Amino acid sequence: MKNAFASELRGLMREAAASDAALPDDQFQRLALALFTLQWEAVPIYREFCQARNIAPATVQNWSRIPALPTAAFKEFEVSSIPHAARTRVFHSSTTTGQTPSRHFHHAESLAVYEASLLPWFERNFFGAHNPPMKLIFLTPEDAPHSSLVQMFKTLRRHCGSPDSAFTGTLAPDGSWSLDLERTVAPLREAAGENHPLGLLGTAFSFVHLLDHLNAAGKRFLLPKGSRVMETGGYKGRSRELPKSKLRQLLTRLLNVPASAIVTEYGMCELSSQAYERDGVFHFPPWARAQVISPESGAEAAVGETGLLRVFDLANIWSVMALQTEDLAVRRVDGFELVGRTTGAQPRGCSLLPGA
Repeated sequence: MKNAFASELRGLMREAAASDAALPDDQFQRLALALFTLQWEAVPIYREFCQARNIAPATVQNWSRIPALPTAAFKEFEVSSIPHAARTRVFHSSTTTGQTPSRHFHHAESLAVYEASLLPWFERNFFGAHNPPMKLIFLTPEDAPHSSLVQMFKTLRRHCGSPDSAFTGTLAPDGSWSLDLERTVAPLREAAGENHPLGLLGTAFSFVHLLDHLNAAGKRFLLPKGSRVMETGGYKGRSRELPKSKLRQLLTRLLNVPASAIVTEYGMCELSSQAYERDGVFHFPPWARAQVISPESGAEAAVGETGLLRVFDLANIWSVMALQTEDLAVRRVDGFELVGRTTGAQPRGCSLLPGA
């Protein structure tokens, strides 16, 4: 049943990517309710969570009423319908030392859906008028098997990057990440000299390390028109912290990349789809939807109000589609604006690997 669902969903992803059309409400509703039934039956901890609230598939008539499992459950339980013997990959949330990471289990088919969700939405939000392939420089290690961000970057290199695309981060024995500054600066120099557009992708703290290095060395590169930047994650002590506007100003001043060519990505290991920011507002692809939930009433917040971000991701076929995050967001007319983490939530994000 799940393979049939995955096949239909991948077809819809291709159609939505080709037509730039939203998934109609009735179609999203049908798919979401069908997936809720599959997951209620196949994921024991999720069924227990729903039963404790006296909720079953027969009692839910609208996708927005599907119970959202807190992401913290991925730390304590195996939130998966994939048999142990079939699990070939597991993504961990990045954590500070001593914290328990979330775990999201995958196999070949779930990774295929992950890639089918990832690629069209990235291409639409990152490349703009420029068509891939492009030389892509990833400010992360290449060998980090439990990182969903690195898996994303390896997928992008394979499908969107030119043959000389490269990773310029390093992985220490303790699992911490660092940036090889010389290996990162070299392609900047080449791109500026050869007038070839370049794509730079990494965590916010990695960009701060790079920009501080360029500033201290008095270096500035005029990257060619068409160059792009994608940043993701936060800081949490991994570098000095910069407001997003200041980070973008430095990227423009030191790398000649205009603000319109800089995108911010929102993703997490528990999800299979990503959101991208446009004009200050994040948008998920048509096969995922977000709500901002009032912590006081439990109802969806009004436009302009702040609450907890809740995500319904149809690409999360083999775990749980409806997830309650610990991220604060402001509801906007057609998306959401990220604010930060709720008080008491453990810091997380791709920029929080130990010692990075």
